[in-house]
Amino acid sequence: MLKLFDIFLIFAKIGAILLGGGYVILPILCSEFVDKRKLIKYDDLVSFFAISQSLPGIVAANISMLIGYKLRGKFGAVTAMFGIIFVPFWTIVCLGFVLSKIINNTYVQGVFWGVGIAVIALITLTIREMWQNSNRNIFFYLIFIAALIALTVFKFSPVQVILIFAILGTIIKNFIGDKL
Repeated sequence: MLKLFDIFLIFAKIGAILLGGGYVILPILCSEFVDKRKLIKYDDLVSFFAISQSLPGIVAANISMLIGYKLRGKFGAVTAMFGIIFVPFWTIVCLGFVLSKIINNTYVQGVFWGVGIAVIALITLTIREMWQNSNRNIFFYLIFIAALIALTVFKFSPVQVILIFAILGTIIKNFIGDKL
């Protein structure tokens, strides 16, 4: 049985090398807990991964808590979660400190301006791609116009608009079907 401090160290090491988000964590966890230490069965790890994707929050934190719970219960879950976020948290704190010192630099401002323009271009391309690949019918245009009015005229939040029209779309598709 692993000590809590060992669980923390293992997950801190994983958090330090984890680049690319939660989907990259599965082979690392498999290597560490299934192959090397033989503490978890591969099927359990895959199940934990599937569960962690369906839970709200960060996949890496979710799966670390599930593994920690399996290894040492509630304290193991908390320890694993703190371990996985320890290095990224302190990296962000340090980067924030450095950025706060150089934020007013002319060159840094230029970089942020350029990145802002690039983000606008990427969003525009994404919208174009989604527009071209959508199934456009009368229902599509009615929802589009209604959502646009809800956002611009009535100042609904994007979350409210998504929820309202997701529910509306589900109801209409279930009762009317593909007739629209």
